[in-house]
Amino acid sequence: MMSSSSPAAARRVLVVGAGLTGSLCACLLRRKFQDKVHIVVWDKARGAGGRMSTFRPPDPSSHSADLGAQYISATREYARSHHSFYSELLAAGVLRPLDCAVEGLRRKDGSTDYVAPLGMSGVVKHFLRESGADVFLEHHVTGLSRRGASWEVHRKRGASRHFDSVLLTVPVPQILELQGDLEDVVSVRQRALLSGVSYSSRFALALFFPPGADIGVPWAVRYYDDPRVVCYAAVEPRKHATDGAAGRGPSLVVHTGAPFGLRHLERDVEEVQPLILRELRQLLPALPQPISIKCHKWRYSQVVSAVAGCPGHMTLSEHPLLVCAGDAFTHSNFDGCLASALSVLGVFRDVV
Repeated sequence: MMSSSSPAAARRVLVVGAGLTGSLCACLLRRKFQDKVHIVVWDKARGAGGRMSTFRPPDPSSHSADLGAQYISATREYARSHHSFYSELLAAGVLRPLDCAVEGLRRKDGSTDYVAPLGMSGVVKHFLRESGADVFLEHHVTGLSRRGASWEVHRKRGASRHFDSVLLTVPVPQILELQGDLEDVVSVRQRALLSGVSYSSRFALALFFPPGADIGVPWAVRYYDDPRVVCYAAVEPRKHATDGAAGRGPSLVVHTGAPFGLRHLERDVEEVQPLILRELRQLLPALPQPISIKCHKWRYSQVVSAVAGCPGHMTLSEHPLLVCAGDAFTHSNFDGCLASALSVLGVFRDVV
């Protein structure tokens, strides 16, 4: 848990979701309103990061693996408009330019790619630290009830708490599942817009190897043109151009294509893992035996259809304030989440 002290009169703001959008919103609110806000972040997972998750294997002799976002790509336009944020992350050592062999990547003209040497979750954790927020993990929000000028926020286990403002940054289907007064708060038009959001789904598989293991491929990152199962693979820490870091063994991360993810979406990862491994063995027959494996299902991987007009956020209630934000209101990448977080600042200007 990260904590900060703030005056008793500070506005109590709850950010639901400790992913990229949630961490950026918490950071920007702190920088804009200083001690006028007391920021709390709740997330149902055991670690911060969301879809920028970094998994550390049970055996520390293997390198960690990014299960979600693999690197950040900035177009020329965003590199200019979000320059201060990229400069901040580069100066802090959170990001560095991608400098490795990438096979099959269709590069966009003028775009710049960045990796996170300590894992993609480090980007989220950087902004959470900057926010000074109280961060509570394994806090699963189940509903919201209006209580005069505040929201009572209910969770799966533990007591509910009251907040002056609530910011929802979780995937839209999870917002629509919330119980309590949300059904009365969301207008018919808003519900139609939110219901129109769709996501791709995929599985991520990470294999962890002992020190000195040779994965038997010359590349660091590869995209596959015929992704019947596997569409992407990356070798850690080669992706970060730090081969052999700290004497740890390499890890290999693969992502499945969206059609495969959709086809097997309702199956348990224990059932899907052998299917991915079988395809992987055909693609990489020289692959050594891993010491551990992690398979993860991304039900909400990337936004396919965003809220019409990409407004950045949606205000569900002005009094008390209830706002939802995230890539569903822009597009699925770092700059989309940042654009959403920046748009939220204007909503809070009138209530803080």
